[in-house]
Amino acid sequence: MQWLNLGLFLLEAVVYFSVMTAFLHFRRSLGLGVFLAALGVMHFMETYLAAVFYVELPFGTVSPGSSIFFAGKLMMILMLYIKEDAATVRQPIYGLFLGNLVTVGIAQILQLHAAVTLPGGRAADMAFLDEMGWLMVWGTTILYVDAIAIILLYERLGRFVDNLVMRFAISGAIMLTFDQVAFFSVLHILLGVPLPVFFGGWYAKLLAVLIYSSLFAVYLRIDQNDRWFASSRQIKDIFHDLTFRERYQALLAKAGVDGLTGLLDRGRYEMDGPELVRKSLAMRQSISMVIVDADHFKEVNDRFGHQRGDTVLRDLAACLSRSARSSDHLSRFGGEEFVILLSDTDHEKALEVAERLRLDIAANITRPDGAPLTVSIGVSTAPEDGRTLDLILGRADERLYQAKNNGRDMVHGRYGKF
Repeated sequence: MQWLNLGLFLLEAVVYFSVMTAFLHFRRSLGLGVFLAALGVMHFMETYLAAVFYVELPFGTVSPGSSIFFAGKLMMILMLYIKEDAATVRQPIYGLFLGNLVTVGIAQILQLHAAVTLPGGRAADMAFLDEMGWLMVWGTTILYVDAIAIILLYERLGRFVDNLVMRFAISGAIMLTFDQVAFFSVLHILLGVPLPVFFGGWYAKLLAVLIYSSLFAVYLRIDQNDRWFASSRQIKDIFHDLTFRERYQALLAKAGVDGLTGLLDRGRYEMDGPELVRKSLAMRQSISMVIVDADHFKEVNDRFGHQRGDTVLRDLAACLSRSARSSDHLSRFGGEEFVILLSDTDHEKALEVAERLRLDIAANITRPDGAPLTVSIGVSTAPEDGRTLDLILGRADERLYQAKNNGRDMVHGRYGKF
């Protein structure tokens, strides 16, 4: 009987993975909703089976709900991420979690009814429904952690393991081990499930990972698609997508904050700058503009990729922030250009500030190849160079390009190189 159960276990795993993979493969014609709805429908069944349905296999007592369907769902979520992106895969993660919270809430309301006993004397088992609801919430909470962690782990393993199937299998084995510990602890407390079930379930999940990884390898040979191999994003960017962090970045953009560097953006510069110039001139004070531009930055992006380039820009922004006074207006103007408006600062003083910035940047920031980052800087001052923001911006920009044309890594002001 144990060997018959094992054969059925293998058959169930193959059927589940094959059908779900077909839904995923034909998502363009069928719609992704078919795949997501199938995941949701299977979630109740797997949770129910994990609570009440166990079979004997040669290596222990196992619930197909946990070992086949839950493990398969986690691996399918990873496949969905690889085929699509983090913003897509978060849909089933949050949908399952929120849907089960609603289930628990409604179950609490249902228990307030005075239910009618059906013919034959069969009554609704509301206690079991309540128990199942909380078990589903716990399972979905674990799934939330599992689903995010398996994706991040898969990406992290990419630094050490080139083989796609091996990364797929290792990620699944690690996260399903964590899942078995977390889910069994609640089954043991709520339902008194004995300890041998833990080891049987663990072995079964590892066997399921082996089956799913083998089928995944077969599918890769059938579906030759570059998307399987494209992965160039930083892990924290993937995490931001999975947890809606990019929505927060969008809010920052609306508030005038640059999402990459955390500095004010060009919109805030254009909003605040004219008023700062007007107030300074009204108080008969000088106000200076410093434009900082990273030298040969296109080369950094071309040689090392935009992710490494973004890291350099963040380091540069942090260095400028450390040096800025509270009264200074520092913003990212665009690309690798930054603008600082220095209130109550004449031209000579602004040149000194710019030179200190140039030296500080070269001493503290390195490019990905280990060379120091150099910057070219243009400086202008109102009212001598103009009485409006656009005029002093034009003068500072001219001097920035003089610095670029004269060899870079220098400060140019009203009288040439500083």
